[in-house]
Amino acid sequence: MTDIQVRAAQAAEYEKVQAVFGGAMMFEPKPDELWTRLFEPERALVATDDGEIIGTTRALTRELSVPGAVVDAAHVTGVGVQPTHRRRGVMSQLIGRQLREVPEAIAVLWASEPAIYGRFGYAAAAWGVEYAVDLHRVGAPNDSIRPGALAVLTADEALKDLPALLRRLQGQRSGVSGRSDLLWQARLQDKPDDRGGRTERRILVHRDEAGTVDGYALWRGKLNWGPTGPANEVLVEELVAPEPAAYRALWQHLLTMDLSATLNYSHAAVDEPLQQLVTYPTALERRLGESLWLRVTDVPRALRQRRYAVPLDVVLEVTDHLIESNTGRFRLTTDESAVTCERTDDAADLSLSVTELAGAYLGGRPLTEFAATGRVTEHTAGALNRTATAFGWPVAPVSIEVF
Repeated sequence: MTDIQVRAAQAAEYEKVQAVFGGAMMFEPKPDELWTRLFEPERALVATDDGEIIGTTRALTRELSVPGAVVDAAHVTGVGVQPTHRRRGVMSQLIGRQLREVPEAIAVLWASEPAIYGRFGYAAAAWGVEYAVDLHRVGAPNDSIRPGALAVLTADEALKDLPALLRRLQGQRSGVSGRSDLLWQARLQDKPDDRGGRTERRILVHRDEAGTVDGYALWRGKLNWGPTGPANEVLVEELVAPEPAAYRALWQHLLTMDLSATLNYSHAAVDEPLQQLVTYPTALERRLGESLWLRVTDVPRALRQRRYAVPLDVVLEVTDHLIESNTGRFRLTTDESAVTCERTDDAADLSLSVTELAGAYLGGRPLTEFAATGRVTEHTAGALNRTATAFGWPVAPVSIEVF
């Protein structure tokens, strides 16, 4: 590592940074004006060998919904090392420095290789469900939909109505990332080369009785012809519908598409209400997987930022091998109106590492799960169950996009 240096990226290095990431992930980066404008060089680190960029990691400035709040969260992306420089500690140096420098109290990412990020204190904090739906068997309800309740918007029209719905979803579920105006433009652009043989993106919306858009779905179709006739595919990219009527109407439409045989949706929550809307839930083939990974970079601030299901007074003894200031004992006190978390010399009620804290942070994984394998230790009788209950949340976290 003596010849390898780590530094902040420069504004003009976006294409080089993307080339390194693309090489590591085995894809060919394409020029994109919007994503170039979204590049934050001051939040990107590069590793260089003899002046050549051989490793990268980036953080996007975005918000994330957590239990009871929406907070700043470093959205980590673009992590990669050139194959010629593997197994030399380049990634360890990049990620370690990044986590120690981010100003936010939490960092999140999607893990291409989960084993890597667990070494740095990240933990899977939200589960995602992929649905593969047999539309011939699912038996979607034939709900009556008010004429004109559904409509299709252009991208320009959608930019006016969709952001507010995403913010409302953040108020309902943890794990949902916010988008700036520029990120919304990037999300809704629809280049033919990016369609994968499918149709252009449809932006389907539902309007309430007053004509206000209260739900949307982004979807594409793909022509397919089987032995018995048309068997088209429906791909749902994103569905946001905070209101029950909008949720039902959008799914009823998507599950009853003419000439279609299958529907795929990759960003459902564990408690997705979709399973209530069909006659035969067995036609919803479900695949559970880790989605959003989280890392706590500032323990007391992170614990103060979220809310808790029940009042709690507990002393947590936390260990963190990477960020020294996170190691110690912290008294977490919560009630209906306030949360405090401060260092203390009092005896610990529970001991855990920053990894287990990250796994439980969004309310989707109970601390009792980690205690079952000895990764959380109870020192005061009853403290584990009380703390696990407080950290839990009525609605499962979900991440609706890969960033």
